[in-house]
Amino acid sequence: MEFRCIDECAQCCIQREYFPEKKFGKIGVLILPEEKEKIETIAKEKKIDVSILPRIGISSQKNLESIEVLAFQMMGVEDNGNTCPFLDTHPIKKSPHGGYPCKIYENRPLACQTYPLIESQPITLDEKCKFCKEHKTADENLNSEIESLLKIKTKMTTNAPFIWRYATGIGEDEDKFEIKKGWILEE
Repeated sequence: MEFRCIDECAQCCIQREYFPEKKFGKIGVLILPEEKEKIETIAKEKKIDVSILPRIGISSQKNLESIEVLAFQMMGVEDNGNTCPFLDTHPIKKSPHGGYPCKIYENRPLACQTYPLIESQPITLDEKCKFCKEHKTADENLNSEIESLLKIKTKMTTNAPFIWRYATGIGEDEDKFEIKKGWILEE
């Protein structure tokens, strides 16, 4: 079955989740270091405020000073971390499937280009995607998504002895007591 966006849907650009667990806060869209400057430049040109935080770091020593950022994350514009800053929620014209259009679709990050694929063993479809929920399968026209996912996976491969995850401090008000902010060493 061929993957396609469901009419009126822009859920993947709106809803952010806690990952890998609530204490890390909601995550943003994964941005590779080589994409960060491009995204910031586009945002500046379009007069859109973006917040880009670290996401994954590596180090050869067990201290914060030696962390090298392997990936960043672009946070949503809402206080709870939801809604991509490039999602046009007041469009003159809707996207081809009737949802909100992306203001940078042709230049969107690799992570957006991989959707609805999720990196796992094996690669799976995101169960939160409306199409994937309804049809449970998509085995056609996902070649560019697979290619994008493999590029990300290659960039995220490391032999560093220490891997750090950045806690965003962002989430729902009722979860604030549980959410941390800053680098946390993965155990």
